[in-house]
Amino acid sequence: MRSYAIGDIHGQLGLLQQAHRWIEADRRRTGDQDAPVVHLGDLVDRGPDSAGVIRFLRDGVAGGAPWVVLKGNHDRLFERFLTRPDWHDPNLRAEVTYLHPLIGGAETLMSYGLYRQTAFHIPRARNDARQAVPPEDIAFLQSLPLYHAHGAVLNVHAGIRPGVPLDAQEEQDLLWIRDPFLMDTRDHGPLVLHGHTAIPQPLHYRNRVNLDSRAGYGGPLTVAVIEHRQVWVLDDTGRAALTPV
Repeated sequence: MRSYAIGDIHGQLGLLQQAHRWIEADRRRTGDQDAPVVHLGDLVDRGPDSAGVIRFLRDGVAGGAPWVVLKGNHDRLFERFLTRPDWHDPNLRAEVTYLHPLIGGAETLMSYGLYRQTAFHIPRARNDARQAVPPEDIAFLQSLPLYHAHGAVLNVHAGIRPGVPLDAQEEQDLLWIRDPFLMDTRDHGPLVLHGHTAIPQPLHYRNRVNLDSRAGYGGPLTVAVIEHRQVWVLDDTGRAALTPV
């Protein structure tokens, strides 16, 4: 039961394309052309080409590539900014809008050809963005699943609420949770692969694996290959085992 997983992308199209080249090299070595590639969400914000990332992934899925693209909290923030003007994410302080520097939404709008100064005029920025963002991109973001189970692995953006059955998990937790998930050392059943919490390098915690290696802050984009519960990180030299800490 082989699968691949790619951490939080945050508008880094070049790194995403490089990650897929590494996957294709691993496929040639194994002869496996069918193993799914799971993208763990946060396609957009902070990086330079969120529009390109969405287009690349949308085209790949539409073309029949064995790709799964999960929804991250930033992907929902972008989609709701475009479609629901009165909605505010309950995990954000009241003064933190989608265009707040902490979020990086202005960079996403710039990737669609809009200017940074629109960040100071949110209604105008939303109207301009609705004109600039293709409806197909919005529909793609709306369609993204919240998790993907494959063999002994559960892929999800942020994590799970420990002790809660998968079918009873809440969307807000799947997109945003840190504690108590990050502090919980119990076996969750499947090995949980996640991103959301940025760390300097990917780490295997035995019950979970964090693949968010800070691509949104100038770090690398991590791509891993998983076989049952064994995990390797891919780069241009091949596989490197990710040993549990």
